[in-house]
Amino acid sequence: MEIQLLCVGKTDRTFWTSAVDDYAKRLKHYVKFSINYLPNAKAKKKVNPKEIKIEEAQLITQKIKVEDQVYLLDEKGKSYTSTEFSKKIEQHMISGSKRIVFVIGGAYGFTDQLYQKYPKLMCLSKMTFSHQMARLFFCEQLYRAFTIINNHPYHNN
Repeated sequence: MEIQLLCVGKTDRTFWTSAVDDYAKRLKHYVKFSINYLPNAKAKKKVNPKEIKIEEAQLITQKIKVEDQVYLLDEKGKSYTSTEFSKKIEQHMISGSKRIVFVIGGAYGFTDQLYQKYPKLMCLSKMTFSHQMARLFFCEQLYRAFTIINNHPYHNN
């Protein structure tokens, strides 16, 4: 199984990049994991938010394969405890999912078309975080999920 984190925009602070890279490296002991950064439409040109979301949706859609299991990380999504999230990942492993793609969108969120095409929504928290923080929190929770699955003492019950 492969897991990909698809992110709109680059991380602009080295301390976030270092922390995300650390968890990405740790994850490679458990699963084929990659992070794919897409260009930030907002940084390219000044256009309205709807146009930005449309451009970002096109970039996101180009990176997703038909057979992928896709989760949009979104404030309207389902919240999971760390243990519930690990069970969700384990279910994908058992069912033979080849690739799971988790998507962190841009500052304006996702288009209605993306919500319709990929209805699985996951919320990291009811609070709002910067995209850099969300990437780090997601990577840490994914690592935690694999340590739970593998009975590693990282997660204390």
